[in-house]
Amino acid sequence: MGQKANIGDDFSLSRVPMSARQSLWSITIIRVGALATISQFMLGASLGFGMSFWEAFWATMLGSVILQVISFLLGYAGAREGLSTSLLARWTGFGRYGSSIIGAVIAISCIGWFGVQNSVFANGIVQATGGKLSLPVAATITGLGVTVLVIFGFKLLSITASITVPLFLLAVGFGIYQVLSEHSILDLIGATPAGEPLTMGAAATMVAGGFIIGAVITPDFTRFAKSGKDVFWMATIGVLIGELGINMIAVLLALAARTNDVVSIMVGTAGWFGALVVILSTVKINNLNLYSSSLGFTNIFDSLFNIKLNRGIVTLVIGIIGTVLSVIGILDYFVDFLVFLGVLVPPIAGIMLVEYFILKTHRQALDETRKEGTLPENIGSLHPITLIAWVAGFASGYFVPLGIPSINSLVISGLVYLIGAVIIKKFNDKDRLTRKVA
Repeated sequence: MGQKANIGDDFSLSRVPMSARQSLWSITIIRVGALATISQFMLGASLGFGMSFWEAFWATMLGSVILQVISFLLGYAGAREGLSTSLLARWTGFGRYGSSIIGAVIAISCIGWFGVQNSVFANGIVQATGGKLSLPVAATITGLGVTVLVIFGFKLLSITASITVPLFLLAVGFGIYQVLSEHSILDLIGATPAGEPLTMGAAATMVAGGFIIGAVITPDFTRFAKSGKDVFWMATIGVLIGELGINMIAVLLALAARTNDVVSIMVGTAGWFGALVVILSTVKINNLNLYSSSLGFTNIFDSLFNIKLNRGIVTLVIGIIGTVLSVIGILDYFVDFLVFLGVLVPPIAGIMLVEYFILKTHRQALDETRKEGTLPENIGSLHPITLIAWVAGFASGYFVPLGIPSINSLVISGLVYLIGAVIIKKFNDKDRLTRKVA
């Protein structure tokens, strides 16, 4: 049980042994770091630009509930099994080839996020240097710099977050102090938003969509947690500080500044320190984006081609791809990207949760091999019911105008998968019984 991962590998295709598990602080600081970011600020500012304070508060609460539930349940499964999301998917409804699809969705989404975040990072550098560096040059330097950091794995994620999260919260506190010294908080709470009105459904979906990938990839780092209790506190603290706290501060700042241009708000209220924090906060979230993307790709190559790639090398390649995306301007599609992710990804969680906690098809095999620190040999294939459930979930989220699309897509996919699996089991049992009688 005392095996070690090679540099850059980080148990990407195996269980994380108990000897390699980390403290509650290590996983919580990464989680808070994933939420206490400039993109979360951008999201809060978008809400504050199109909604009143209380409308934005309830949209954040509604969107956060789904994140908390998914994060805890999937995170618990990841900690129990010591497996990343894309690897766990092999035994939670998706089989060998389905887990490759999940790996691809997560990897591509995280590369997209990497591009978005790197654009923000580069903009911060350009503003901090007074335009002496061009955006493409700054984006290239920042993208490749983060890539090199991520090659060294989970421990470096935790160290980076331990430095940058307190700095980020300090700058946010300074920014809100500056704004509130010039505005009455009661006036801001009652203020009319400056931009086009946002509906509650669209806003809650932006909140859930803004971190839904983060919720689904929770096992990527809770596999290093020592217990389910640690996962619960990590998810709760992350939502309270990172989701609700950062969002509502950004809403107040947007209502005060009458704009949703967050980099300008931060640089305007906290000067050089604000620009520095924009830069540092982007480093830590992009660490996580690249890390999960690399885990997704190593799973794809292992599942489809039986090729065991080193995660460090994969990180280098996708870091270059993400950097190119940021140079060509992926930031322009930010809101559309959030809304699309908000209905594409939840069905994955719906299916995995139903399979792991209700149907438990592979739980016995997982339990037996967990004691040995190995993985079940029987992976199974991708059943059509999984794809049907995913499509049904996505369609309900994308086309049904009622409710919150993210929640719709998660619930419908889970229900379709559960009902389909029960019907198929009954049909197979009946077929077996008929053959025995014959």
